[in-house]
Amino acid sequence: MARPFRLIRHPARALLGGLVLLAAGWAQSAGISDNVVKIGVLTDMSGVSADNSGRGSVAAAELAIEDFAKDKKVLGMPIELISADHQGKTDIGANLAREWFDTRQVDMITDLTFSNVALAVQKIADDKGRLALVTGAGSAAITNEQCNKSTVHWMYDTYALATGTARALGAQGLKSWFFITADYAFGHALEKDARAIVEAQGGQALGSVKHPVGTSDMSSYLLQAQNSKAQVIGLANSGADTLNTVKQAREFGLGVGANKQVFTPLLALITEVNGMGLQNAQGMFITTGFYWDQDEQTRAFSRRYFERMKKMPTMMQAAVYSAVLHYLKAIKAAGSDDAQAVMARMKATEVNDAVVRKGRIRDDGRLVHDMLLVQVKTPAESTKAWDLYKIRQVIPGDQAFLPLAQSRCPLVKK
Repeated sequence: MARPFRLIRHPARALLGGLVLLAAGWAQSAGISDNVVKIGVLTDMSGVSADNSGRGSVAAAELAIEDFAKDKKVLGMPIELISADHQGKTDIGANLAREWFDTRQVDMITDLTFSNVALAVQKIADDKGRLALVTGAGSAAITNEQCNKSTVHWMYDTYALATGTARALGAQGLKSWFFITADYAFGHALEKDARAIVEAQGGQALGSVKHPVGTSDMSSYLLQAQNSKAQVIGLANSGADTLNTVKQAREFGLGVGANKQVFTPLLALITEVNGMGLQNAQGMFITTGFYWDQDEQTRAFSRRYFERMKKMPTMMQAAVYSAVLHYLKAIKAAGSDDAQAVMARMKATEVNDAVVRKGRIRDDGRLVHDMLLVQVKTPAESTKAWDLYKIRQVIPGDQAFLPLAQSRCPLVKK
C-alpha cells in the first residue's frame, strides 16, 4: 500500500537543504570543470624552432603557474601542465589537440609554434568549446580572416614584424627588396605583409624564392638574391633556417665589404642571433615583442628563466609566460574555467606583467601592445653574454598591428 503524502514540518530546514543543493549545482556549473585546470603546451620540441619555443615554453608556463599561486591552484583546484611535440606537422598537431580536448580534458592550449599547426588547432579549440592562446605562430590570418571567438594571438604576427622592419629600412631610402621565403603558411604570410608595406612606401619587390623548411644548404637561394641586385634581402623564414641563412650569407660576402646589399631577417629570435654571433649579425634591424634587457621587470623575469634554461627567453617563450598568467587571472576573476566566460574576462582586463605592459585584447583576438625595433650590436658594443640589442624605437601597439578598420575578421563590427 502506498504511503500517504507527508507534510514537511520544518520548512526552514527544507529551504536550507534546497539552497545547499542549488549552491552545489551552481558551483559545478560555474566553478572548475573536472576539478582541475589543465593547460597544454603544444610546441616544437625537435624542429627548426625548438630553441625558440620547445622546452623553454614549458619552463615559461611553469613560471607563470608558480607566480600565479605558490600552491599551483586556482579557485581551490589544482593547475596541471602537459606538453607535447607537434613536429611542425598539421596532422600531428591536430590529432594531439583533439586527444587533449576529448580524452584528457585540456582547457587551453598554448604555444602552437608553426602557423599551419596553429590555424588547425585554433579551429578545433573553437569547435570543442576550449581556448587557444597562440604565442609561437606568426601568421596574421590567425586573428584576421581565420579568427574565431576562442583564440587569442599573443605576442607578434607577420604584419607587426613586416611593419617595424620594412618601415625602418624604407626611412633609410632602401626601396628595392628580394625575399628568401620558407615554403609554408608563416613564410608566405610574412613575405606578403612585407611586400605590402614596401610597396605602400613607394618601394618594390624585385622577386622572391621559396625554400623547404629545414633546408641546410641555402647557397642556391642566396645566389638568386645576390643576382637580383636588390638593396634589401629580406628573410621570411624562422628558427634554424634563419640562422643558417645568415651564416651562409656572410660566407658569400652579402652585406659586408663592397657588397652594399642589406641583409635582414624579418623574424629573428634572440637564440638565433646568439647562435649567429655578433660578427655575423651586427647591424641587422629586427622587430621583436620582447627583449630581456629592456628594463628591471624584464631582467628579473629573464634571470629566473635563465636559472632553469641557461639561456635568455625568446619573445615566444616570454609570451607563453604572459598568456598563461593572464589566463589564470581571468579564471579567478570569472569564478569559472568556462571558455567563453574566461575569454570575456581576458578581453575586459588589461594585460600587465613582466613581459607585456598595458596590453589589450581586441574583438578579433589580437593582443595589442608595444613592439620594439632593435639593432644588433657590434662585438665591441656588447659588454656581457646575451647583450645583443640596442633598442632603436618603441613602436606603439596601435601602429604595430593591423588596424581593425582593415580587418576581415567576422567578429569585428564595422
